[in-house]
Amino acid sequence: MNYPLSKEQEAISLQTKKAVEEGRNVLLHAVTGAGKTELVYPARERRLKKRLRVGFATPRRDVVVDLYPRIKEAFPLAKVVSVYGGHHQIREGDILLATTHQLFRYPSYFDLLILDEIDAFPFKGDPVLQSFFRRSVKGNYILLSATPSEEQRNEVKKDNGVILKLYSRYHGHPLPVPERRTKTRPGLYLACYRILKDFLTEGKPVFVFVPTIEIGKKLFLFLSLFLKNGAFVSSKEEQRRLLIEAFKEKKLSYLVTTSILERGVTVFDLQVIVFRADHPLYDCAGLVQISGRVGRKIHAEKGKVFFISEVETRERKRARNEIEKYNRSLLS
Repeated sequence: MNYPLSKEQEAISLQTKKAVEEGRNVLLHAVTGAGKTELVYPARERRLKKRLRVGFATPRRDVVVDLYPRIKEAFPLAKVVSVYGGHHQIREGDILLATTHQLFRYPSYFDLLILDEIDAFPFKGDPVLQSFFRRSVKGNYILLSATPSEEQRNEVKKDNGVILKLYSRYHGHPLPVPERRTKTRPGLYLACYRILKDFLTEGKPVFVFVPTIEIGKKLFLFLSLFLKNGAFVSSKEEQRRLLIEAFKEKKLSYLVTTSILERGVTVFDLQVIVFRADHPLYDCAGLVQISGRVGRKIHAEKGKVFFISEVETRERKRARNEIEKYNRSLLS
C-alpha cells in the first residue's frame, strides 16, 4: 500500500486475518472512508500464498472497474481478473473481481470470498443474488459494510462468524455531519442552486445526489441554465464512465447523479448535496453512504454535506444520529 495503516486499522486487519486462518467468517463493520478494501489485504495475501482461490465481489459493475487497478497495483505478481456483464471472456485468475450477478458461474469455488457493500442495491433484499453468493463459497467469507442490518449481523453469528468494528477513518478525523435545509418544493431548486454556486465559487468539486433519474434530469436542466461545466449521470447514461473520468480530471465541476456514485468513488475535497433527501428511496444506510463521500482524503479531511428536503424524515434523522454516534466513539 502507498500509505501506512493506523493503529486501529492494523489491529482490525490482524484480527480479520486471524479469524480467517481459524476458519471463521467475518463481518467488518467499518465507517465509510475507513479503508475496508485495504484492511483485508493481509487475509487475502495469506490465502494466495497457499495457492487458494480468492475472490472479491460487489453488487455494482462500476465499483469492479474502479477496483481493478487498485488491486492490480497492490498485488503486482498476481493475475487479477475482472468479471461483469459483457466482460467475462477470462474467468479465472489468482484474484477474481466480480459483480454479485456473475457469482453464478462459480459454484463451490472460492476458498475466500470478500463481499463488499452487502447493504447495497441490488444485492440487498435479493434472494437470488444472495444464493449465488452462498453457493460460490467453498471456504470462508468476509463481508464489508458501513451500514450492516441487524439481520446481516445475526446471520454472520449463526455462521460461526465474528463481527469486527472500526468507527474511525484512517486519517482519524470525524465523519461530516450533514447540514439540513428544509424548503417548500419550489424553494428546493433555489436552495440547491445557491449552495452549489457557493461551492463552485470556492473551486470545490461537487456531487448533487438525486433519488430518481426523472428528478435528476429536471434538476440538471434547471442548474445548467445558470451553472455551466456540469453533467448528469445515471445507470442509463451510456457515457457515464467518460463523464466521471472528466470530473475526476477537473474538466467538469459538478455532477448531478443518482445512487450510482453513492459508493466506491473517492474524489479529493469533494462536497455533497442531497436533493429531495426526504424521498422514500433514501433510507438511513443510503444517506450515511452518501455523506461518507466527503472528507475521505488526507489534506482534505473536512467537507460539507447538505440534506435539502421539504420535511424532516425519520431516515434523515437516523442518518445524522448514526454519523454522530460514530464521531462520539472517536472521543471515547
